[in-house]
Order: sequence, then C-alpha cells, then structure tokens
Amino acid sequence: MNVKLLNQPLKQISAELTLEFVTPQALEAHPHSALLAQAGFKADQEQLCALHEHRLLICGIDTVQSDEMYRSAMAAAIKAAMNYTYTSLKCAQYSPEHFRALIEGVVLGSYKFENYKSEPKPSKLIEVIFSNDNNDGTSNTFDTLEATLHQTLIIAKATNFVRNLVNQTPYDMTPQMMAVTADQLASSNNLECTILDVNGLEEEKMNAMLAVGRASHNPPRLIHLAYKPANPKKVITLVGKGLTYDSGGLSLKAATSMVTMKMDKAGACAVMGIIKAVSELKLDIEVHAFVGAVENMIGGNAYKPDDVLVAKNGKTIEVRNTDAEGRLVLADVLGYAQENVKSDYIFDYATLTGACMVALGPYTTGVMGHNEALKQEWLSAAEASGEYCGILPFNRHLKKLIKSDLADVCNVSSKPYGGAITAALFLDNFIDEDMKQRWVHFDIAGSAYTEGAWDVHTYGGTGAGVRMSMEWLLKLNTQGNN
Repeated sequence: MNVKLLNQPLKQISAELTLEFVTPQALEAHPHSALLAQAGFKADQEQLCALHEHRLLICGIDTVQSDEMYRSAMAAAIKAAMNYTYTSLKCAQYSPEHFRALIEGVVLGSYKFENYKSEPKPSKLIEVIFSNDNNDGTSNTFDTLEATLHQTLIIAKATNFVRNLVNQTPYDMTPQMMAVTADQLASSNNLECTILDVNGLEEEKMNAMLAVGRASHNPPRLIHLAYKPANPKKVITLVGKGLTYDSGGLSLKAATSMVTMKMDKAGACAVMGIIKAVSELKLDIEVHAFVGAVENMIGGNAYKPDDVLVAKNGKTIEVRNTDAEGRLVLADVLGYAQENVKSDYIFDYATLTGACMVALGPYTTGVMGHNEALKQEWLSAAEASGEYCGILPFNRHLKKLIKSDLADVCNVSSKPYGGAITAALFLDNFIDEDMKQRWVHFDIAGSAYTEGAWDVHTYGGTGAGVRMSMEWLLKLNTQGNN
C-alpha cells in the first residue's frame, strides 16, 4: 500500500474514495445525516457506512482524543475499502498528534499474508493519500507531518516484516533459513552479521542450545546482527527466542497444541524487525540483535527429562520437561551476548509460556525484571505505541520453585503456578550480576500471534514488540547521554 502526504486541501486531492471519521456527537450535523440515519448508521466505534453515490466512506469513532480509537478505526476502514474496486482513497488530518495512528491503521490494517494461497486476491486499493489540512479546514505544518510519515512507515513496515517471518511455515523457515534471512537483512541494511553453526556452538560450549536442537534434521544457528553508528549514545542488546518449530520434544505436545508452533520464533523475528527499523531510521544507538534459531524435535538422540545440561556460563540445568526448551536456548544466547557485547541494557523477547496468557490474556505482553523504574518506562512506551503490556512481579518465594536437588537450577517449576514468572526467574540465572538492573524480559506468548482478527491485526503474526521497542529506543535516542 502506497501512503502519501500532500500539501493540499482535501478537496483538491484527486482520489476515487474519501474517508471520514464521525463521532456519535457529530453525526446529526453531518451533511449526509439523513442518508446515514436511513442506513442505520450510529457512528459506533469502527461502524462503517459506504455512500457510494458520493464516493464517501464514513467510519464511526467513539472519541477524537484517542490514538487507539483512530488506529483501529482506520484499520477497519482500510479493510473495507480493500473489498471495493476503488484504487485510491484520501483522508484529512484529525489533528497532527493522531497522524501516526492513522498511518499505522493503513499499513498494519491492510496487511495480508497470502504466500501459501494458490490464488491470492490482491486488492485494487493501492494508494492512500493524506491531506496536510485538518477535517475542519485548518492547516498543519507539512514538514512535521512528513517527518511523522517517514518514521511511522519505517516502523510499521518493520512490523509487517516480522509478521511475514512469523507466518512462514516450519518447512520454509528453518534455523538455516533464519540465518539466510538475517544475512540478507545485513546486506540490505548495512549491518554486521555473524552466524555460528553447530561447530561454532560447540566451541562456545553452548550445550543447552545444542541439546534442544540435537534431534532435528535442521541444525541450530546462532545469529548476531549489529548496527554500529559512529559515536553511539548507548549500546543495546536484544535477544530473541527463535524456535522455528516446537514439537515439545520427548515431552510431546498434544496435537492441537502443535498447531501454530511456527510462531515460537516470534521473539527472534521481533529483534530482527527492531534492528531493521533502527538501522533505517539511523538512530545514534548501537544495537546488537542475537537470535537462537533451533528446532525442537523428537528422535533417538533427543535430549531427555532427567538430563543435566551445562550452560555456557557454567551453570548446570536439570531437565524435567523438554517442552520448556526456549529458556534453555535463551540461557546460552544470553550468556554469549553478554560475553561478546558490553551493553547499557539487555532485553529478551520470547514466546516463552502459556502461563503468561493465563495471567494477562492473549493480547498482552508480560514484562518482568528487577528494575521497577525501567519496567514502568516500558509500560509507558507500550501504551504510547499501541501495544499492551503488564508487569508480572518477581518474589523470592517463587524462585525456590525452580530449585534443583541435582543441579544448579531446574528448567521447570515444582508447582503449576506463576509459570511465566518462574520461567523469567530461570533466565535470571544467566544474567550477569552487573546487568540485572538493566535487563527486562518480555514474554510475548499471547501477543505475538492471533487466530482471530483484532485491532490492526489479521490472522497470524502480529509483530509484537517492534512498535513498543521503537518507542522506547526513540525516546532514548532523544535523551542523549543523560
């Protein structure tokens, strides 16, 4: 979808369809109020009414003060317009502070993944044009809106990049293909790229990660992408769980639970999308993205419950459930990342636990860590970006539940409660002491994938983590070295 901004009043812009947003309070004063009333239009949030004789699409919105309402209303309108035969749509501004939400509604709401359709159905709508003027005829500064458009398009397209990766099947997106994709991204975005194969992982003593991938025909890969501007203000490390498929291993998942397990690589895809956006926006922040790409399968050489693994940092792990494999991969990747990069912050993204969905529901990312102020910063960034986050608190009693009598730590809790938190507390064993206050864990198990459309999301990957991370990084970029 081509999104443009023109420094012209809406009436002077040539397009086949005009989109208007109307609140219930403004409905009576609308020039076509009688027609809208006849159609049963009440201007409820995201309610749509097409007046084709006037080449007009009306979309209801509850309030004109909310980015979230504009984002979801625009997404609903775009999805409807894509089913018509119009090739272009135009829309006015509804005050400059909501422009980003409108752009996101277009780019994210128009997303479709049809790679596996034998007969994909392309939309005839190819262009959305925004006027510089507000709907009431007042004008805005063009350069400011143009900068918003540039920044938002980069972030929204990076989100769709992540969606595309998540939606690819485990047959197509193996650990090797994750590495190929990373290498292609590095070439196109001028990033450094280091890839470790099995021999490299063995040299680095990444035994936990190797154990998880041992039974797969597709061997694991560790991927390190780096964006290094001159004189960076900060150095950030991102770590992503990249289970290209998770059968559960010998602790085999139920058949219904295996469906959608291609999404278990969403954390890895997110960090690739974030570094893509950072490099295209040319932020003055050095960013390192580490991906543990692994496939967890079954076989005669699969790792087993009762195994004891030695992680890269030397800590030993008692395996009691091979379906708690993502934390084993992250344990080694976190260790490798901290050994190779001295950063100001380290953040990991993982579809780690079903327990996070039980705690927060299917739309919300779980935020965990030791630094209360830092976690609150991320909640604010998520809210501003349109993503949902909730803090799950640590406590010393939950930490006792992953105690092992055989090894340093157990990979699952001894009780079936607080599973998202105990998984994060497991990861805490692999965070260096000097980084504990600068580490945040994001459990995106619920937010990274959806089987039902909501907000700007269609079926499949959502790109969770990209927009909120860019919100936080953009703020850090403006703060300088403070």
